[in-house]
Amino acid sequence: MSEQLKQHRDQIDAIDEQLLLLVNERAALARQIGSLKDDGVIYRPEREAQVLRRLQANNTGPLSNEAVSNIFRGVMSNCRALEKELTIAFLGPLGTYSEEAALKQFGLGRSAVVCGTIDEVFRTLEAHQADYGVVPVENSTEGAIGLTLDLLLASPLKISGEVMLPIHHCLISLVDDVRKVNTVYSHVQSLSQCHEWLNKVLPNARREGKVSNADAVRFITNPGLDIFDSAAIASKRTAELYGANILAENIEDDPKNTTRFLVLGTHDVAASGNDKTSLVMTTKNKPGAMIDLLEPLSRHGVSMTKLESRPSRQSLWDYVFFVDIEGHQTDAKVQAALQELQARASFLKVLGSYPVAVI
Repeated sequence: MSEQLKQHRDQIDAIDEQLLLLVNERAALARQIGSLKDDGVIYRPEREAQVLRRLQANNTGPLSNEAVSNIFRGVMSNCRALEKELTIAFLGPLGTYSEEAALKQFGLGRSAVVCGTIDEVFRTLEAHQADYGVVPVENSTEGAIGLTLDLLLASPLKISGEVMLPIHHCLISLVDDVRKVNTVYSHVQSLSQCHEWLNKVLPNARREGKVSNADAVRFITNPGLDIFDSAAIASKRTAELYGANILAENIEDDPKNTTRFLVLGTHDVAASGNDKTSLVMTTKNKPGAMIDLLEPLSRHGVSMTKLESRPSRQSLWDYVFFVDIEGHQTDAKVQAALQELQARASFLKVLGSYPVAVI
């Protein structure tokens, strides 16, 4: 070993010792803060978002902002676990993108409740069998997840945060040659997101929908089934979990394919300084009602970032509107706009105010 290499490694060892001391000092302070809390709330998404934004703003590299966020999310997660190991519900089985979103937001300092459906995530939280839940709400290419929106309308749960997860699909199989694949299983949205790739590479393969991508991999790797000419579309991690081969990577048609997930909880979240508020409302049945309903947002300078309609399921051709606006519901201009919306709408529900996702 050269003397120069040894010097660099000795420096790294010394820095590691300093990091260890500092991380434990941080953990001790976090535990003291936990003992001073009087509301029992362990997870503070607004505070964690502020920490990550500050660190990213001060980051001079060579680590990317995303790498810095990943490191400090792990630190915060393990410090949080000294107070309590949070239980997070998400759509399973293990290896789904929902689990990846939960890992990104909460780190490893948490335990999992693996749910079979999105409905079950909601029911688990409402029954207080988990502290928080993570559910998909929209995809950049496929649009909104209608079931999640419908459940938000009826549920008492509140949105506590959002996670933006880049989606990179792999073709996974027990066979070692893509030309042997006759059937492809996956969630219907993932099949759609890889539509052009499948048309080009596997034009004659049958496509079958499953409840989740991970469920599709679990299905094709089931030793009791004679489906060795099948493949699934899922994440790289899923192939590792189920011991399958990756026949192709990044097969999504749009390389910017991203899914937005919501973090659900039972309590309101304080303002972080860069927030979003989600609403659901209905208009009165009269000409110009929608324009009249949204006018207070414009007048009070509140920017609307999303407008999505869904059937209300109350009567034929009756719709509810899901709206995302910039700002926290305690901000003066948002508060003023919401008061006017309440008076104009036939129904208005604030689903939650929460920090804008930190990448």
